[in-house]
Amino acid sequence: MAVFAFTVHPDEKDVRVAISKQNFLLSALLWASTGLFLIQPGRTIASLASRGVTWTPTCALDLAAVAVRVKSVGRQLAASILFLAVMALANVAGAQDTRNMPDEAKPPQAAPFFLLVDNRGTFAYQSTATQPGVTSKTAKQIFEFSHLDIWRYGTNLVLVDLLKSDQADAVAPSLSPSAPTTGIAGTTEIYGFFRSTLGFNEILGTTTFSKGPLHDVSLLIGGDADKEDGFSRLDGVAGLQLTFDLPYKGLLNVSPLYSKEADHSAYARCDVVGGIPGVSCLTDGKLAYRSTWAIETSYSMDLNFLPAKLQYFSVLGRANLYGPKGGENSPLPSTPTKTEIDTEPVRLIFDSGKAFWGSKQTHRLDVWVAYRYWENKYGFDHNASSVCMGLGAGSCVEKAFYPGITVKF
Repeated sequence: MAVFAFTVHPDEKDVRVAISKQNFLLSALLWASTGLFLIQPGRTIASLASRGVTWTPTCALDLAAVAVRVKSVGRQLAASILFLAVMALANVAGAQDTRNMPDEAKPPQAAPFFLLVDNRGTFAYQSTATQPGVTSKTAKQIFEFSHLDIWRYGTNLVLVDLLKSDQADAVAPSLSPSAPTTGIAGTTEIYGFFRSTLGFNEILGTTTFSKGPLHDVSLLIGGDADKEDGFSRLDGVAGLQLTFDLPYKGLLNVSPLYSKEADHSAYARCDVVGGIPGVSCLTDGKLAYRSTWAIETSYSMDLNFLPAKLQYFSVLGRANLYGPKGGENSPLPSTPTKTEIDTEPVRLIFDSGKAFWGSKQTHRLDVWVAYRYWENKYGFDHNASSVCMGLGAGSCVEKAFYPGITVKF
């Protein structure tokens, strides 16, 4: 749109001068109404310099030269035209600068408390599970809920498993000596796992604990809880976690820990199994194990060394060692426990969410297969304990491939 600005000099009332510049009507009218056009050419140039219009020096000089030559309308009118023209150019520059100015900085948003929250549900089926003292292999359906969160100073991991056995590991309808020893349904086990870390780098605001492949060092605390029929277990751990970087955005955690376990077994109670209190049975069924050491390791890594069309796979795994904790029926005289080796060396995961629905759905639906090796289950010595020998031979070692499916929500 062309906008015309008109100015009338007091000495030349019939002279009309139009300049075709956008958005300058207001400037022209202001100057006309105040009668400030009686400006000499030299003063006009000086006022322009004082306004800092340094981006148009050549244009201003050219306009001044033209104004000097316009003698037919008088020097005063020429000065007025010169002033309005350069003011118009200055307004154009100001408008352009305004358009190019970045938006005012917004106040910083408060960081969320949780940097990551990851909740998943899993179903797995294990056809050759074992249970100490159970003569046959047991099929188990495993339902798991997992929660992982990362916050400013550390992480929290919670697992809750429900494991349903078939009739090979039957639930006893009663624990009295005269009751039947087998039931009509398989046992149900509920297992809980909790680990919480506080990173030294995060707490101290430093990178001291990041050297080479070492990513961080953290304080770790946690616990396990297990309940099945007449047996329950509660274990607490505390120690350090060392986190190392692996290729392809992988991580390796190594945790040396202190472990203390306290169990309760109805099968050790005198009113159930009979015997001499304090010698062959316990009046309350409480097992008191000594403190011991533990080492927990876990890793995860994407298999991005594969061709691009196959980069839907990843692996994770764990290997946990728990040291001897005294007699298996401590404080009763009993066979010493042995180091428990609980591992899932590899779980091969196919990210079907990414494969079928794109990268925005990464790990939305995972299908996987894993191998599990568990030796000296719950600390029972598979080569010496009476629970693991005779009819229970092989029941204290578990070796199994099993599949599963995990949904992220």
